[in-house]
Amino acid sequence: MSTPAAEHAPGLASADGISARARGLTKAYGSGETTVLALDSVDVDVARGRFTAVMGPSGSGKSTLMHCLAGLDTVSAGQVWLGDTEITGLKDRELTRLRRDRIGFMFQSFNLIPTLNAVENITLPMDIAGQKPDQKWLDEVVDTLGLRDRLKHRPSQLSGGQQQRVACARALASRPELIFADEPTGNLDSRAGLEVLAFLREAVDQLGQTVVMVTHDPGAAAHSDLVLFLADGRIVDEMERPTAEAVLERMRLFPGGRPQTPGSDPVRGTAQSSSGATSRLSETTEKD
Repeated sequence: MSTPAAEHAPGLASADGISARARGLTKAYGSGETTVLALDSVDVDVARGRFTAVMGPSGSGKSTLMHCLAGLDTVSAGQVWLGDTEITGLKDRELTRLRRDRIGFMFQSFNLIPTLNAVENITLPMDIAGQKPDQKWLDEVVDTLGLRDRLKHRPSQLSGGQQQRVACARALASRPELIFADEPTGNLDSRAGLEVLAFLREAVDQLGQTVVMVTHDPGAAAHSDLVLFLADGRIVDEMERPTAEAVLERMRLFPGGRPQTPGSDPVRGTAQSSSGATSRLSETTEKD
């Protein structure tokens, strides 16, 4: 199923063009009788300047899709492009450079260096790559995320929400073409989670970024422009201008779908990143 995101651009965001796309994307784990098909010939377009959420029951392929689109995992078949660059044909060194220079990452674990302060954590990938941050852009990101008075604090001196904001700033700092967020509110309480979701929304509306977020939570998905629903490794539906109630109702149609229920924590998810993502994330900060 091909899922081009229709034009819908709140705030200053725009949907002129495709940030990432996949054709016939297939990912299988194991071989023979033990083969598990995580993605089954997926076609998808991610529109530039929009906030896209990816949802589905556990085991539906959500995180696998994100990792393949981001070049964090190899594909079994099919093609993936970031802009006009086909990443499925890149060598490891080229792929590491592409992830470092053109993609931002946010995961459930903040992945901050405890001995560095906030601003040092934010600029660390660029520092390792020998790149100088664009100070005007960095100031805009810091102010948008409300981190101005926390820049000299180390992670142990920050709350969970503040640490995730630092991780968000790190993802934004190099002004990447695309930001991938895998359950970014999963380790946060309701208030902190809502703050991070609001900041991701602002990153799209005010800073013109493109965000793809994997989540289990209808409340989190309601912050997006478009929700893609996965089941059994395929995109089976999409929803424009989602509300938490509409997403919850759609999720209930999935066999085994277990979304957050009314009265539960409105932002916390339960998904874990698939194996290998964190180790590959570290490669994005390697110096070539």
